[in-house]
Amino acid sequence: MEYKRGTDAGVINQGLFYMSWLMSHKDAFRGLVRDRLGVTAASQVLWSGPRLICIAGDFTRYDVHAVREHRRSIDLVRYRLFGSDLLGLETVASVSTGGQVARRARRQAVARAAADVQGASMVELASTVDEALLGLGDGVNRVERRTYRAYQRLRNFACLCPPQRSKLLVYLKVDPQDVDLVPGFTRDVSGLGHHGTGDLEVQLRTPKDVERAQDLFRASYAAA
Repeated sequence: MEYKRGTDAGVINQGLFYMSWLMSHKDAFRGLVRDRLGVTAASQVLWSGPRLICIAGDFTRYDVHAVREHRRSIDLVRYRLFGSDLLGLETVASVSTGGQVARRARRQAVARAAADVQGASMVELASTVDEALLGLGDGVNRVERRTYRAYQRLRNFACLCPPQRSKLLVYLKVDPQDVDLVPGFTRDVSGLGHHGTGDLEVQLRTPKDVERAQDLFRASYAAA
């Protein structure tokens, strides 16, 4: 806390200087707190969100603008005297970086949790596809490649790529011209570079998509 009588343009800069000094001399401050207030109080000092409170008779609009542009947590508090025994305090400006950091951390935590759930659902969906392809008939071999998983009879008839964030891609040995292509579900990739073999790309996002793709799986299995 930095206090100045009247209006003083240096109150913010001086307060920031002391704040910086304090953050660079944590051990000295802990020692002072320990000597004055005890070991327990010294262990409870929080350094994660330091705040500067500047108290003065008044502030200029330049002071308010400077605080809002600064990356520190700063409060500008104006005091008023009423008679000889009353003091009023009014917050002129308040900037909190700690709240922004906390909100950002919460958003990131929610995003990570959502990604974990979505990733788990894609792994489960891949397991469903694996079961469907292996169950097409006798003689199906599953071969792990570096960039995809191949399902073979005498040759590859399906290639399953690693799960993406929200979908699985399966490439089948089916002529795309023999299929009524559905945007977002089936795509002609003949002539396009991709992992695995097959000219028909099938995009799977839910177990219902796997059910929709069963006829295509069987057609590719029969062709092999």
